[in-house]
Amino acid sequence: MKAKHGKVSEHVGGLRRYYDLTKPGIIYGNSIPAIAGFILAGRGKIDWLLLIETLVGIAGVIAAGCVYNNVLDRNIDMAMARTRLRPLPTGAISITNALIFGTVLGVIGFTMLSIFTNFLTVLTGIVGITCYVAAYGFFKRRSVHGTLVGSIAGAMPPVAGYLAVSNRLDLTSLFLFLVLVCWQMPHFYSIAMYRHKDYKAAGLPVLPLVHGFAAARRDSLVYIIGFGVAAVALTFTAHLGIIYAFFATILCLTWLVFSLRKQPDSGRWARSMFKLSLLMMVSISVMIAVGGWLS
Repeated sequence: MKAKHGKVSEHVGGLRRYYDLTKPGIIYGNSIPAIAGFILAGRGKIDWLLLIETLVGIAGVIAAGCVYNNVLDRNIDMAMARTRLRPLPTGAISITNALIFGTVLGVIGFTMLSIFTNFLTVLTGIVGITCYVAAYGFFKRRSVHGTLVGSIAGAMPPVAGYLAVSNRLDLTSLFLFLVLVCWQMPHFYSIAMYRHKDYKAAGLPVLPLVHGFAAARRDSLVYIIGFGVAAVALTFTAHLGIIYAFFATILCLTWLVFSLRKQPDSGRWARSMFKLSLLMMVSISVMIAVGGWLS
């Protein structure tokens, strides 16, 4: 019985390593704005089967990108305390197996999107995975603008959700994209600030290390303003109504006021900023979905 139990535990542990390789937190986090974009385009009518098919497709593409990213970043991960125990740096999963796994996930994701959605949705997946794996993988090692390049990939899910229903590129899809781009920059700068020792050990030129924490806070302020402008602009392009506009404005002003707070401990400010950014993303996604449902 013990031997049998040990084998079961070993198999479960192996599956867990592959699961971790997909960075599930990123998948779940990106599913929230993807659902918001989908509901917004539906205007009160939700095709639940299409929603599931779209989410599975998006999740497969994101998971594939994360696996490939893990392969490319394995040496960087070895240098960072928070990532050195990932499956590839520890050798728990071989590079070959990871590439096969990522390819299978990508095939599943793009097949789902190709069969059940449309060309524009598939195109967003292609742009997203290309930017994340190739462009972001290149620039993150060489430029402080790597974060901005990576934000393009992170802004694709709400656009993909929207296009899966609407099948058209318009101002609404543009502002959904800009909302997520502008949201990601303060989010990632805050991570780079409180994890600066890891990024320094890995030799990555993130903005807080290259230009200082004050510059990162200043740039975060600019992007938060951009986040607010793009979020409120959806009121007009997507006809979300005055109630949405009011709460979107309050939400953005709350984030803006917090970002302006002076705090001697930059690490504590960055951690608080990180947590608040997550709340902002969830809140604006819910508001967009509800506004689309009621409009």
